[in-house]
Amino acid sequence: MKAAIAIAEAGLVPDLIIRQGIKMLLRSRLKNQANSDLADLVRQMSEGPLAVQTDSANDQHYEVPAGFFKLMLGQRLKYSCSLYEQESLPLDTAELAMLNLTADRAGLANGMDILELGCGWGSLTLYMAQRYPDSRIVAVSNSNSQREFIEARAREQGLTNIEVITTDINEFETTLTFDRVVSIEMFEHLRNYCRLFELTASWLKADGRLFFHIFCHRDSPYFFSNESDSDWMARHFFTGGTMPSWDLPLKFEEHLVLDDRWQVNGKHYALTCRDWLQNLDRLRGAVLQDLKTEDNPEPIKRQYHRWRMFVMACQELFAWNNGEEWFVGHYLMKLRPSEASPH
Repeated sequence: MKAAIAIAEAGLVPDLIIRQGIKMLLRSRLKNQANSDLADLVRQMSEGPLAVQTDSANDQHYEVPAGFFKLMLGQRLKYSCSLYEQESLPLDTAELAMLNLTADRAGLANGMDILELGCGWGSLTLYMAQRYPDSRIVAVSNSNSQREFIEARAREQGLTNIEVITTDINEFETTLTFDRVVSIEMFEHLRNYCRLFELTASWLKADGRLFFHIFCHRDSPYFFSNESDSDWMARHFFTGGTMPSWDLPLKFEEHLVLDDRWQVNGKHYALTCRDWLQNLDRLRGAVLQDLKTEDNPEPIKRQYHRWRMFVMACQELFAWNNGEEWFVGHYLMKLRPSEASPH
């Protein structure tokens, strides 16, 4: 396995063969997780820190140069699932469609105080600041380069209602309360949902809501563990990560309770990855240039092929079983009545 991966990372294996290998690993994953112990996983999540190995996760995704993501992602730099009302829609249109859906399901409105956990490159942050000019947006990221990027874009667009805070989520504190707490594909980097929802409850106004968007498996959650040569995803892209299941957040309703939830078929994420891969291929020369950094000693072409393999792996995963095996979940949660006294 180790030798095969090294050859693939060198760009010497056709995509068709790489995809066959990915599908083989997905079949193995489904077979193994059929015997997983949900109660034990919930116990482990409840006993550990809010997040684990945050430095590794940050380096793997969020300290990669902004120029790289400008090339791979769409115009709004949405590093998460987009929404394709038609398969042929351009990525920029699909990014905006998912942002609109997010705002609708979260019940966002002008004048709200909004806290965003894990703001990425600011796709939702900047969207909210533009659409809701009388709202105050506080965005939290573990990446200094992301903060600088968002602040620069906000200045370019004349937006003055954004505050970006750079901190490890384990250390984030605030005495402010918010009408909405929102998070897009960040909870997969967290472990202790019990603690997460307890903290979130303390940040919400009495009638506030938490909205979060996660990718998930239909019934079997699991940790991304780096224990063997085949654990390539965990080693290079998702150290310390969790694949939630559709029902997993409902196992932690001590402080917050479900208000509503929705599924977004995995084919939307597969199409998102299709477009990311096309951008990586179409702009290969520029991508290689942007991957040149003193901070990463890995050969540039190996980095490039790893990213291609990562995007292909995500595409195959979310396309599996017609997008009904792994997909995106949207959740709206409110304070448990006993928690909803005025802060």
